[in-house]
Amino acid sequence: MTGAPAPEAAVPAVTGRGRRLPRTLHPVAWWIWGIALATAVSRTTNPLLLFLVLAVLGYVVTERRTDAPWARGFRYYLWLALTVVAIRVVFRCVFATGITPADHIMFSLPHIPTPHWYAGIQLGGPVSLEATLSAATDGLRLACLLCCIGAANTLANPKRALRVLPGALYELGVAVTVSLSVAPQLVESVQRVARARRLRADGATGLRALRSILIPVLEDALERSLHLAAAMDSRGYGRAGTATRASRRTTAALMLGGMLGLCTGVYGLLDGTTPRALGLPALLGGSLLCCAGLALGGRRVRRTSYRPDPWRAPEWAVALCGVGTAVVLFLTVGYNAADLNPSLYPLRWPSLPWLPAAAILLAGLAAFAAPPPARTPAAAPAAPARAAVPTEKPSEALL
Repeated sequence: MTGAPAPEAAVPAVTGRGRRLPRTLHPVAWWIWGIALATAVSRTTNPLLLFLVLAVLGYVVTERRTDAPWARGFRYYLWLALTVVAIRVVFRCVFATGITPADHIMFSLPHIPTPHWYAGIQLGGPVSLEATLSAATDGLRLACLLCCIGAANTLANPKRALRVLPGALYELGVAVTVSLSVAPQLVESVQRVARARRLRADGATGLRALRSILIPVLEDALERSLHLAAAMDSRGYGRAGTATRASRRTTAALMLGGMLGLCTGVYGLLDGTTPRALGLPALLGGSLLCCAGLALGGRRVRRTSYRPDPWRAPEWAVALCGVGTAVVLFLTVGYNAADLNPSLYPLRWPSLPWLPAAAILLAGLAAFAAPPPARTPAAAPAAPARAAVPTEKPSEALL
């Protein structure tokens, strides 16, 4: 008599000396890294630096993404970025404005006359090389911004980031989390529908396949929204709790006054002609009012967190990698600021400033600073089926 097979031993997380244990990085660290890198991208139109940012994003996402279905959606952000660049170039070619005699004309489109009240906008006409390159670099910068947010959305789980928000921002955080989860869920739905079509040997392509893909994806999105609404209702989302009407009004007044103080302080710091009282004092006063409003509003939302995400040295390292890149491109110290936005007149190859390039490569160190993500162990291959061995003679089986 043979007993049940013994369960397989768990695969150890560390197989060699010196290797780090795999774990999921804190989602806020990835968002700080992505937003800081997007802030650095907004400072430059140098195509060499922008392509370097795309390379860094692709490398970090490839090395530190999880094996979740929605984590494979970075390529969709790349396709969206390519579409943005193409639309920007097409619009600049159709609305041909700002053509100078020094431009190099590539071709001409049919000109469409416009009324007098539409002055300044020209439909069609000559298309110059300088205008096309300017549109391409502007579109490339916007594409890099989208890819930075897409990388953060791919690497971090926005639902886990909701647990670290203050209680007063819980409702706003839920709305932002739901909106950020739309893209990963759509990617997962499209992948699931495409896999089902391959299993059914559906050979339709192009526009004919759009209906067989769009309807199941929309049905899945509606089903997810109903499940989300039921889950939020069962967990008491939106309840007022023990907060009184006076407490809610006081919280709203503090937050409104704090936001007004922050806006006034930022305007006072940026505009040197304003009085000094509208600068740093207004900024500090607005910050204090916002903190008081968050503290008062957080009392009415009581939440517990099961196994909170730790914030350790890898989180600090990843966040500082992105912040360091943004600081270097904002200070413009140690290099020529004109290298960040090269001119197209005269037309020449842009130069690559070494300090901003090194700062962008610094952001790529997040792939080494972050611990390896936890992977789902692959299923063991099934043993080949063996033919059953008869235990009795054929003649005995017939009796």
